[in-house]
Amino acid sequence: MGSDTEHGGGTGAATGGAGGAHRGRRGRGAPRIGRRGVLIGGTAAVLGGAVLARDELARLWWRVPGMAKPRKEGELDHPGAEWTAASRANWRLADRPDDYRIDRVIIHVVQGSYPTALRVFKNPGHGAATHYVVRKDGHVAQMIRELDVAFHAGNRSFNERSIGIEHEGFVDRPQDFTAAMYEGSAGLTAGICARYGLPVDREHVIGHVEVPGTDHTDPGPHWDWDRYLKLVRAAMPSARKAAGKAAG
Repeated sequence: MGSDTEHGGGTGAATGGAGGAHRGRRGRGAPRIGRRGVLIGGTAAVLGGAVLARDELARLWWRVPGMAKPRKEGELDHPGAEWTAASRANWRLADRPDDYRIDRVIIHVVQGSYPTALRVFKNPGHGAATHYVVRKDGHVAQMIRELDVAFHAGNRSFNERSIGIEHEGFVDRPQDFTAAMYEGSAGLTAGICARYGLPVDREHVIGHVEVPGTDHTDPGPHWDWDRYLKLVRAAMPSARKAAGKAAG
């Protein structure tokens, strides 16, 4: 496939060195650290470690047996979507937004047809999938639950904090972006923004091309962002109403 089919899991992590610390004899002019300073410093280190441990525990609590949120096969986050599961190899279990906050919607274009997108996202050897796929007639398929991390952005941090929406078509064919597709996708994005309190703007609704480190170009120059965001904003009142009912 074209612009949107590389593995998006991301495993790299920065590693820190010794931070400039060194061993050896203390110079004559170096200040002497008193016992009180050592105690205070040690207490701060313990407290800092406790805060880090607490934050990590808050992210991982759901991995404890019996603590995961109940799940039902085929359960939908977007009303009216069709459930068709992506391969388990193309996403990872999570419990968002409790472990990772969701602050982005990322717009993709398949560089192919709707059936092609479903087929490759079901392929365990593909290594990538989005949460949703939108057909030219506006029909929406959900392939991954929003609480889970889809491998779609080519950037681990963005995968963890975003929801990916794939669109049928090709980036160099403006005729592929139909009115029905824009409307169906806009209703989907409005629901996501309502559920997670996201502003409808170009900071929180972005294209795959804008993800740091990616070499992809989708959704391409023919995607009408002004039109799309106008449709998302128009759909927000009903989306907020639906989100309020679901939360209640």
